[in-house]
Amino acid sequence: MHRFDVAPWSTSLKVLSAFSLVVLVGVPWFVKRVVPPVRIVDWVVPFVAWTCAVVTIGSILFVITGYEADHNQLVIHRLLWPAARVDIRGLTRVWHDPAALRGSFRVFGNGGLFSFSGLFWNRALGRYRLFATDPKRAVVMALPARTVVVTPEDPEAFIRDVRALFPGARS
Repeated sequence: MHRFDVAPWSTSLKVLSAFSLVVLVGVPWFVKRVVPPVRIVDWVVPFVAWTCAVVTIGSILFVITGYEADHNQLVIHRLLWPAARVDIRGLTRVWHDPAALRGSFRVFGNGGLFSFSGLFWNRALGRYRLFATDPKRAVVMALPARTVVVTPEDPEAFIRDVRALFPGARS
């Protein structure tokens, strides 16, 4: 397996993560201040606080820490485990595109709390799976049934190594 480090966090990811944390900490505090102390809603503040804590901890656990590739799969490493495995057999094209994520809409996933990951869509790529920390280092992998975008620390080295695994893949 070829191991690749993930790109350092972009400024946008740092800002979005910080803003999200402020919101996730601020919402329970705000709810505690605003919701009147009526017995019927005693569950609201703890529910909101636990929900915000679960979202934060869940997002931390899914931080992208690296990638591994071989002839069959791309493994996306998370903070504590290799979480996602993507079948990359039949890879037809791989290229670096700093503008690949422009105009993207999140269909399902995380749009900036410690990573950009999940299912996204834009006009240029259509629907794609994203595992990213720095959009400027986006590497697009075109497969027969899907498109995958990752952000390795060194996009050119990633492309070179993946093309060595898949000599028929164009760049």
